[in-house]
Amino acid sequence: MQKTLKKYFPIFVLPTLAAFTIGFIVPFVEGIYLSFCKFTTVNNAKWVGISNYVTALKDEAFLHSFWFTVAFTVVSTITINLLAFAVALVLTRGIKGTNIFRTVFFMPNLIGGIVLGYIWQILINCVLSIVEQPLLGLNTPAGYWGLIVLMAWQQVGYMMIIYIAGLQNVSPDLLEAAAIDGANSWQTLIKIKLPMVMSSVTICLFLTLTNSFKLFDQNLSLTAGEPNHATEMLALNIYNTFYARSGPQWKGIGQAKAVIFFVVVVIIALVQLKATRSKEVQQ
Repeated sequence: MQKTLKKYFPIFVLPTLAAFTIGFIVPFVEGIYLSFCKFTTVNNAKWVGISNYVTALKDEAFLHSFWFTVAFTVVSTITINLLAFAVALVLTRGIKGTNIFRTVFFMPNLIGGIVLGYIWQILINCVLSIVEQPLLGLNTPAGYWGLIVLMAWQQVGYMMIIYIAGLQNVSPDLLEAAAIDGANSWQTLIKIKLPMVMSSVTICLFLTLTNSFKLFDQNLSLTAGEPNHATEMLALNIYNTFYARSGPQWKGIGQAKAVIFFVVVVIIALVQLKATRSKEVQQ
């Protein structure tokens, strides 16, 4: 049986490998090449060297979007994971209606980002009008915190499910031994539960970090970068550079920004994975 599987393995892998190559590898490599070109279509690309990258790194709007995205990512990642872990702790204590609460918390994750953005835009603008504050289109702090609230509301339920799975995997024998040794709830959480769920922490941090950095649809529908690109995140800045500006030079600059964006996200994700995996405990 094993020999038969090895014999026909390439046949089963080939369709998926071909689709992955055509749909990802080829466009990715071509995109890197186009980042060094000036073009309007892929057929009339003209090599310009690193000038696109130089222009991108000198673009004040791009640099502002980068630091705005960093500030958003740090706060949203901490907020989402703390809330998700806290909810997971509560819902693993055997309280009544646990399954209902899990469903309710998870449901926002099923709603599309564009729809969520417009829903929260209406809600936040209503609140701002009641307290006589400028609306999102004229209010940078409100746009920033609105994005964080939206992201947390959508992602907490999903991360909660992952944390619940990790907490339920903690051996009851360890918890019983800690109780016999006189450990209180806080000591049990810090010394036993948290180290034992570090694999879940690794997954949740990776997802929230990458999702926050790549945020696009919610940013587009909630604030659209207003006022005056002050709440424009990296993905939206790249989109606006590539599609909203006329001239062949902007296509190449937008592509260069996309490559820079990719490299930054990969580096941050790898550093985070290495840092959290080193803390994981084998059960």
